[in-house]
Amino acid sequence: MTPLDPTGRPTRPAPATFPAGASVPPRAEGRAGAESLGLSFPMAGKEGEQQATDAGGSAGARSVGAGSEHPEASGRVTPLPADAPVGALRLPEAPLPPAEVDRLVGGQHHDPHALLGAHPVHGGTAIRVLRPFAERVVVETAQGPAELTHQQGGLFTGLLAGGELPDYTLLATYPGGEPLRQYDGYRVAPTLGELDLHLISEGRHEQLWRALGSHVRTVGGVTGTAFAVWAPNAAGVRLIGDFNHWDGTGHPMRSLGSSGVWELFVPGLAEGTTYKYEIHTRQGWVLDKADPLARAAQCPPGTASVVTSSDHRWQDGEWMARRARAAHHRAPMSVYELHLASWRPELTTYREIAEELPGYLKELNFTHVEFMPVMEHPFGGSWGYQVSGYYAPTARLGGPDDFRYLVDTLHQHGIGVIVDWVPAHFPKDDFALARFDGEPLYEPADPLRAEHPDWGTLEFDYGRKEVRNFLVANAVYWCEEFHVDGLRVDAVASMLYLDYSRESGAWTPNQYGGRENPDAAAFLQEMNATVYRRCPGVITVAEESTAWDGVTRPTDAGGLGFGLKWNMGWMHDSLVYMSKEPVHRKYHHNEVTFSMVYAYSENYILPISHDEVVHGKRSLVSKMPGDWWQQRANHRAYLGFMWSHPGKQLLFMGQEFAQGGEWEHEQGPQWWVLDEQWPAHQDHLGVRRLVRDLNRIYRDTPALWELDTTPNGFRWLDGGAAEDNLLSFVRYAADGTPLVAVCNFSPVVRHGHRVGLPALGGREQLWEEVLNTDAETYGGSGVGNSHPVKADSAEWNGQPRSAELVLPPLATLWLRPA
Repeated sequence: MTPLDPTGRPTRPAPATFPAGASVPPRAEGRAGAESLGLSFPMAGKEGEQQATDAGGSAGARSVGAGSEHPEASGRVTPLPADAPVGALRLPEAPLPPAEVDRLVGGQHHDPHALLGAHPVHGGTAIRVLRPFAERVVVETAQGPAELTHQQGGLFTGLLAGGELPDYTLLATYPGGEPLRQYDGYRVAPTLGELDLHLISEGRHEQLWRALGSHVRTVGGVTGTAFAVWAPNAAGVRLIGDFNHWDGTGHPMRSLGSSGVWELFVPGLAEGTTYKYEIHTRQGWVLDKADPLARAAQCPPGTASVVTSSDHRWQDGEWMARRARAAHHRAPMSVYELHLASWRPELTTYREIAEELPGYLKELNFTHVEFMPVMEHPFGGSWGYQVSGYYAPTARLGGPDDFRYLVDTLHQHGIGVIVDWVPAHFPKDDFALARFDGEPLYEPADPLRAEHPDWGTLEFDYGRKEVRNFLVANAVYWCEEFHVDGLRVDAVASMLYLDYSRESGAWTPNQYGGRENPDAAAFLQEMNATVYRRCPGVITVAEESTAWDGVTRPTDAGGLGFGLKWNMGWMHDSLVYMSKEPVHRKYHHNEVTFSMVYAYSENYILPISHDEVVHGKRSLVSKMPGDWWQQRANHRAYLGFMWSHPGKQLLFMGQEFAQGGEWEHEQGPQWWVLDEQWPAHQDHLGVRRLVRDLNRIYRDTPALWELDTTPNGFRWLDGGAAEDNLLSFVRYAADGTPLVAVCNFSPVVRHGHRVGLPALGGREQLWEEVLNTDAETYGGSGVGNSHPVKADSAEWNGQPRSAELVLPPLATLWLRPA
C-alpha cells in the first residue's frame, strides 16, 4: 500500500473510530448487470453469518497458488486508469459480530487472518478487508469488480458466490484520490515454517535473523515484506510505519501459537520502508517498539526500524579461506582499536573510511583493527556500549552494505576486523528492548537482577532460552553476515557475578546461595561453542577483570571457551609502575614483573584501550612522569616492553603518536600534532615511526608470538634488578630462535652493563640491536649499540654466555642473533 500522502509524513493520528454500520456514500445496489459480470448474490442469513464468524485456522488464511498472476505482481501499488470500473455492484455483507470487530479494530485480536481475507462460508466466500480511512473498497475477481460494504471501524465485507476461493485484488479509494490496486496480505499463509517456530521455541535457531525481523519476499508472485516479532506476553501486535501514517489499525499481526511470534506479510512494501511494532499489552498499554531483529535502523535521533536487503558481493574469498586455517595463538596479532565515528571526523561514511583506514593500518603494520561497537545506539556519548539495535550497524555512517564494504576492503588489504559486542546490558529507552511486550522479557523479572547499577541499564535474562538464542544468533550474525573476524565481549565480569557493583542486600544469590551467575556462564559457553563451530577462524575475546577460572579454557574442559582474554591485571599494574618517578620505581618493581606469575593461566591480549585514556585518566604519554622528553622516552620504552611481553597487543587510536590529550568522542584523535605547523610534530612522528617498526619486527619475529601461550616461550634473565629499574628476559620461537629484551626504566645511561645471553650453538656468538626505542629516528638521544655485540663465555643470569651492553636512558632494547 502506498502512503495516503506520499509528499510527507504527518504526525501519527489517533486511532480511527467509525460508528457501527457506517457506510460509504450511497450508490446503485441492485442486481442490474449481474449476469453480464457472471455474479450471483445468495442471501447471507443467520447460518451464513455464524459460519463466517467461526471460519478460521485451516479454513482461514490461504496462500496464493504458485504461478498465480496478479495485476501488481511486482509488488508495486499503482493508480487505476481513469476509465477503470468502479464496482457499481454492491456485494451482500459478510458481517462479523461487533465484539470481534472491536477486538480486531482495537488491536487486540490474536488471529486477524481468521477474520480477514477470503474464507469459505455457507453460501459462498466471505471477503473481509480492513482499510481505515478508505471511502470504498472494490474486490476484483476473474468475473469482474464488485463493491464491499463498510461494516464498522474500517472493516469492509462482502459475500461472493462460488465454492472455491477465488484469486482477487482490491481497489481502495481514499478521500480525494484515485482508486489504488492492492493485493490482500491476509490471504497469505505464515511466512515462518514449522521448523523455524520449533527452533525459536527451543531457543536453538542459530540464524534467527532469517526468521524474525523484516524480509523482502515474493509470495505467490507478489513482492512485499514479511514481518515477524517475538512478543509472547502481548495481547495484540500491529505494524505501523511510514506506509500507513503510523496508524496500525489496518495492519494487525497474527500470533503463531505458543512460540510467542507474531507475523504479517504486507504486499508492496519494499526496502527502505520505516516501521515499528505497536504492542498492545495485557495491562492495556500501547507501546511503539523498534524491531529487535531489524537489520537496519533510522539514524538517531530517529528510532524506527528500516526494511533492508543486501546487494553486496564479497571479494574477500582468499582472506576467508586463509582465516579458516589460522591458528591465532601461534600467530602475530597487533590490534589498533578505534571509534569509527571519531577516528577521522571529516570521514562521515563507512565507504569514506574504507578509502583511508586500510592504508593507514598497512603503513603502521597492524594485523587487526578493533571497532568500538558498531551496533545502533541512541546516545552517541555511550560510544556504542548501550545498544538498541543489536542486528543493525549504526546508520550514522551509512547502511549495512556500506559496513560490509568497509570490512571487505580491510580484508583485501590483509587486515582482520574485530568488533566490540555488548551482551551484558541494554538501555531502558522506551522504543527498544526494555519491557518489550509490557512485561520483563529480555530482562529478568527480579529487579535486583535486572538493574545494572553502574550504567543505569538493564541486564539480559540469560536463563531464558529465547533471550540466549537472541544473543547467540546475534554473535553468529556479525560473523556470517559481515565477515567479522572476532568479537570482543564487553563487561564479562558484570555478567558472571550477581553482586557486581552491588551493595550487600542489593542482589539476589543464585540457587546455591552463591554470587556467581551460572546462567551467564552457560550462555557464554554456548555462544563461544556456536561461533567457533559455525565460523572457522573467528576469535572471541573477553574483557574480564576478575580471576574467574577458565575464561579461555575450551568449553568441553569446563571453561567459558573464549579465545583470548584482556590482561587487565598487566595493564593496571604496569601503568602504576610507569606513572611513578624513576627514583620511586624500585618500590613498585613487583608491579611490572607480577604479570609473569599468571601469564599462562589464560590466553592473553595486552590492552591499552580507550578505557585507559578517558574520564580523567589522561592519555598514555601524559601518564608518564618527567618533562616532555622524559614522558616521550617513557612512552616509547613502555611500548617496547609491551610488544615483547607474552601476549597479543592492542593500542587505542591516538596513542600511536603520543597525543597529549584524552580521547573525546566528539573530537577524535589530535591529528594536528602531526602537522608541520605544530612545533613538536617531529616528536609525535617519531613515536608513530616506533609503532610502525614495533609492528613490523614483531610480525617478522616468531619468538615474539609463536609460543605466547606456553611457558617454553619465555625466560627471565634478570627480573629482580629493582634498584636499577632494569628488566631483561628472552623470548623463544618454536624452533628455539631467541630474542632478548632489556628494559632500562631509569633516566641514566648504563655503560658496560652485562646481560646473560643464550648460546647460539655452532654459530658465531654475535648479537645485534633489532630495536632501540632511544633511536634518534624515534625522537630519542641515539645512545645504544650500533655494532654487533659478541658474547663471551662468562656465565651470567643463568645463561652460558653474556655480553656487555650500553643501555640508553628510559629505553627498551631488542637483541637477536646477528
